[in-house]
Amino acid sequence: MTSETHQEAGPQGLASALVAGGALVSDWLPSFNAVPRELFVPDRIWPGIEDGTRQNPVVYRSQEPEAWREAVYSDIPLTTQWDDGDHQGDGLGTTPSSSSSMPTMVFSMLQDLDVRPGNRALEVGAGTGWNAGLLAHRLGNHHVVTVEYDPDVARGARESLHRVGLAPTVVEGDGRQGWSDGAPYDRIIATCSLLEIPPAWLEQTAPGGIIVAPFGTEFGGEQIVRLTMSEDGTSASGRFTRGSAFMRLRQQRTDRPPFEDYLRGEPWPADAVRSSTELSPPETGGWFEQFVIGSGVPAAFWRTERYDNGAYTLWLYSRDTLSWASADYERDRTEYEVYQSGPRNLWDEVEAAYRWWDGHGRPGFDRFGLTVTPGRHAVWLDDPSNPVPVRG
Repeated sequence: MTSETHQEAGPQGLASALVAGGALVSDWLPSFNAVPRELFVPDRIWPGIEDGTRQNPVVYRSQEPEAWREAVYSDIPLTTQWDDGDHQGDGLGTTPSSSSSMPTMVFSMLQDLDVRPGNRALEVGAGTGWNAGLLAHRLGNHHVVTVEYDPDVARGARESLHRVGLAPTVVEGDGRQGWSDGAPYDRIIATCSLLEIPPAWLEQTAPGGIIVAPFGTEFGGEQIVRLTMSEDGTSASGRFTRGSAFMRLRQQRTDRPPFEDYLRGEPWPADAVRSSTELSPPETGGWFEQFVIGSGVPAAFWRTERYDNGAYTLWLYSRDTLSWASADYERDRTEYEVYQSGPRNLWDEVEAAYRWWDGHGRPGFDRFGLTVTPGRHAVWLDDPSNPVPVRG
């Protein structure tokens, strides 16, 4: 962090940066001022962006108050829990499991939510409670419900909210179920990444209501989607508004079976068929490219095996452990070796999805959208009548 950032560390410096960037608009400025982020951030945090000068990424308010405040009033996410609370110590855990989101993303999503006076809002993923506090200040305590699965995290959010004189309903429970006691909701917002929009959310959203959520694919990539509920309550549809990278809803995390489960006791390459491709594996690895590929290649994921010379193997797997593929990348090559095994030719599926996107001029997130019914999710390009082709 630069000395200039340090000098400006504080609510007004952050507000100025958010306003200049277009994330914080006048409607939300009173709530930003009345609900300070620092009152929702615990003593120990792991700032999300490291400048490389710190030997230990953890920051304690009690030990380094200036560094802690600088992090809190920087436009970065702050991890507040690792590994569902099982991680001990000050080092990095394996998987971040709770955080205070990046302020730009917080206020951009609140803009997407487009709350109006009198709206009832449901938030899924209370985290530190800051987002619920902003909503409660804007709409009133009795119009806001936030659901948090982790009891310790929920307790901390409730205490922080009470410290600033706010008391929205904080529910400890499975966010997939929403909270039917407070339904119907005019607005639902999720602060965790989803592989699918839970049916209960559709049931609990009023006709014409809005759902804003980070939506990702099992293959990778994630975008914020803004859905509007149909007047007959049978579907919700809308466009993606921006890229994102949130922690996955705990109940939608996916297992990653070991490679041995795919070979079934046979030495590599087992029964795999060898072929080649002119598509360079790195071209499929961008965050948005992963999202496009994952939208058309369901129930599949990838890993990489890297080597000292910059080469690597891209491994593709089907969730059911029946199919796998590999593509070997080496620098200065124009053709790459591929192996595929199982009922699905996974590399062929990935390449076809990539070629479809490339053939349409590589459209960005703003041209994609999502339509959800209780039994189906369909990602589309430009219009719901033009769904992304699904393979596999």
